[in-house]
Amino acid sequence: TNRDEPGQVELDRDNRDNPGESGQPGRCSFPSEPRSLFAMSSVSQRSSGLVQRRTEASRSAAAGRERAADEEEAESRRAEEEDAEGDSKETRLTLMEEVLLLGLKDREGYTSFWNDCISSGLRGCMLIELGLRGRLQLEPCGMRRKSLLTRKVMCKSDAPTGDMLLDEALKHIKETQPPETVQSWIELLSGETWNPLKLHYQLRNVRERLAKNLVEKGVLTTEKQNFLLFDMTTHPLTNSTVKQRLVKKVQESVLDKWVNEPQRMDKRVLSLLFLAHSSDVLENAFAPLLDDQYDLAMKRVRLLLDLDPEVEASRTGANELLWAVVAAFTK
Repeated sequence: TNRDEPGQVELDRDNRDNPGESGQPGRCSFPSEPRSLFAMSSVSQRSSGLVQRRTEASRSAAAGRERAADEEEAESRRAEEEDAEGDSKETRLTLMEEVLLLGLKDREGYTSFWNDCISSGLRGCMLIELGLRGRLQLEPCGMRRKSLLTRKVMCKSDAPTGDMLLDEALKHIKETQPPETVQSWIELLSGETWNPLKLHYQLRNVRERLAKNLVEKGVLTTEKQNFLLFDMTTHPLTNSTVKQRLVKKVQESVLDKWVNEPQRMDKRVLSLLFLAHSSDVLENAFAPLLDDQYDLAMKRVRLLLDLDPEVEASRTGANELLWAVVAAFTK
């Protein structure tokens, strides 16, 4: 008895013919489902693309760190091979020998009696030399980003270096537990400690032993000189070419071959500038310069001294131990 009216029947027929125009849920669901599926697929594509970009960024960062570590290791091996093989045209010197040679008086054959900085400076040279040769490194900075001066010095390799002083220092660092910081090792190797149980760490007669190395390399000679009350062994310069080449290298590093970015400088030359200044012998290399050249050289040295070791150590390819020693002397 309940029959639809003719107008209602026509309306229902129109709705069936045009389902998108109907306001009823059942008849509008069909065309909306493809749109929702498309939206979900586009969102998933964007999220997957974001995850992929993040993964690629993390992989590239890890690859960059590995590449920097490989380059540093290759550089240390190359430096070690050069030291082992030597060069017929040029006498190879360690950082300690270069700093001592800059501090020695050519004719007298001894360092200034008033220089009380060269002892600790030579110990800093040993740490950097071992770091550049791939024997030492700093412990990881960790999540808290410990500063350079609070991080311990770790033995990376105990392979002999061929230098008695370096091997002796490396042996001390390797056998010491718990490890010590850079500042502590400079003091211990210098004998500047109040702890009598740690006096055995002191490296004795360092300057005399370095001078004998330079005698064996034909740079110095050995003489006896009388000082009224006592006789002293001196080591006058016999090969002026080696020292002239060293002085020229120091001068050119802050003049003709100066680069504004320290990370682009040769690590050994950069270390030599810092350590020569810390040992109070850098002035000897700049003494022959003209006034204008001297002022420019000292200005650029001050630019290096004003650098923040923490920032420089965090750069790609930087040697952290080098900057830790710099921080110990410039703090």
